[in-house]
Amino acid sequence: MTKFIVNIWAYDRHTKFQVEAEDNSISLEQSIVDKLGDNSIKWEYLGNSYDSKTNRITFEEVIDAKTSGRPLQTKKVLGVELGTGAS
Repeated sequence: MTKFIVNIWAYDRHTKFQVEAEDNSISLEQSIVDKLGDNSIKWEYLGNSYDSKTNRITFEEVIDAKTSGRPLQTKKVLGVELGTGAS
């Protein structure tokens, strides 16, 4: 199972939450629908500052640097490769 952070902007409202799903679109969609169905999500009212005609859902995979075994980013400094993880 993979963790995902989901952002939803719809009807002058925004929410952000985390779900776990298998690494395919059907499982992710079902996890989002299940989370929306359990009414535990807090919606933030955006007011008139957001175009209510535009609705969107974005998601990103959560990578835990402690369990992945590799750094999230590397940079070569003076011939030495340095790695940094997320905290």
